[in-house]
Amino acid sequence: DGPVELRIGFSFVSEENARKNLEAEMLGRSFADVRSEATAVWNDLLGRIRVEGGTEREKGLFYSCLYRSFLWPALRSDVNGEYRRHDQTVARMPEGESYYSTFSLWDTFRAWNPLQTMVDTALVNDMIRSMLDMYDSTGELPIWPLASGETGTMIGYHAVSVIADAYLKGIRGYDADKALEAMIRSSNINKKGSDYYTAQGYIPSNIKRESVSCTLEYAYDDWAIARMAQAMGRDDVFGEYARRALNYVNVFDGSTCFFRGRQSDGNWSAPFEEFATGRDYTEATPWHYRFFVPHDVEGLAKLMGGRRKFVDKLQMVFDEGLYDPANEPDIAYPYLFSYFRGEEWRTQREVRRLLDRYFTTAPDGIPGNDDTGTMSAWAVFSMMGLYPDCPGEPYYTLTSPVFDKVTVTLDPKYYPAGELVIETKRPDSGAVYIRSMTLGGKPLKRYRIGHD
Repeated sequence: DGPVELRIGFSFVSEENARKNLEAEMLGRSFADVRSEATAVWNDLLGRIRVEGGTEREKGLFYSCLYRSFLWPALRSDVNGEYRRHDQTVARMPEGESYYSTFSLWDTFRAWNPLQTMVDTALVNDMIRSMLDMYDSTGELPIWPLASGETGTMIGYHAVSVIADAYLKGIRGYDADKALEAMIRSSNINKKGSDYYTAQGYIPSNIKRESVSCTLEYAYDDWAIARMAQAMGRDDVFGEYARRALNYVNVFDGSTCFFRGRQSDGNWSAPFEEFATGRDYTEATPWHYRFFVPHDVEGLAKLMGGRRKFVDKLQMVFDEGLYDPANEPDIAYPYLFSYFRGEEWRTQREVRRLLDRYFTTAPDGIPGNDDTGTMSAWAVFSMMGLYPDCPGEPYYTLTSPVFDKVTVTLDPKYYPAGELVIETKRPDSGAVYIRSMTLGGKPLKRYRIGHD
């Protein structure tokens, strides 16, 4: 009639390793002991960002989102360092390093991975080393790895975005030359039409499904490769991939100002339905991909006829209910207003509206699937008042913070200052629009701030 305590050890390698994990992690510990240790671990993790001010609801929402952002990825190496590789052989991580999997990269590169570069640099290095191990065993960087294999789910080769973003922020605890080699090779492997993409500059819609989405995301990934190559002094690689990064232009239809499916003969696919999902887009309508050129927002604005037309069309996304808060392609869109001087207030308004409407502390308080912390990371950044709308470019777009003070504890190995402090003074609790800003006590005029 009393309580029953059950201790379990498991491993992806062997029964022997499962027993070692059990003995190392559970032996001699009661349920109360483990619960107490877990509490201490979570308090340490959640304490890496401390907020002051705001309502109890806002604090509860922030820390709920921060909690979810720490649930992933999954540790796959055992206490003795052994893990199962993607080719199913068993290897051992060096002392002090860990092997991770469960990378939902199509989702996480947009916000979750950049958040880790601020709060867990050790994890970032471990993840990239794990990706390079996956490259060694399969010949390409992961797309969506799970456990000891690759699912191949979703599109793009967004591991290159994660690596480039870390490298350009100075997080380099891995072989950078090998990483660049892996990025280049992964961008040229024949998957989902990449052979047509490299040959023609776009993926023909009559050849492959999701052709528009793939073309746009490949162009962004190519830009990330170019940025890292440039930082490493590889001008030959930079030149090639900077050109490839402009391939998004090849699927832009100037007559409709949308990205559209284009056939191998150069003609546009028909019929075109701007509000409907179709074979040319990944989990999206043409509206959800209409502004997805994070690496060249100004260039896209020129294609659309200039700043005014770009801003007006972007505002339609929010005014007419065309924004999808439950999927990833458009989650950076409220921040794009701030690329144009005088329009930054729109970012501040729309971000606050989205937070208030779609995020709560209820059981269904996330808009759709959290996608291994992606939606939660969006909310964490947005509530702090800055957002990495183009990972790989070490900059953040600023918006109005929810809290009076935010203190982010940083890894002194990479950030000598030790912390980032964001303080907000507002005339009343409902004030949203920014009137002035300072950085280190000096006036700050632009609504973009460098990672350094």
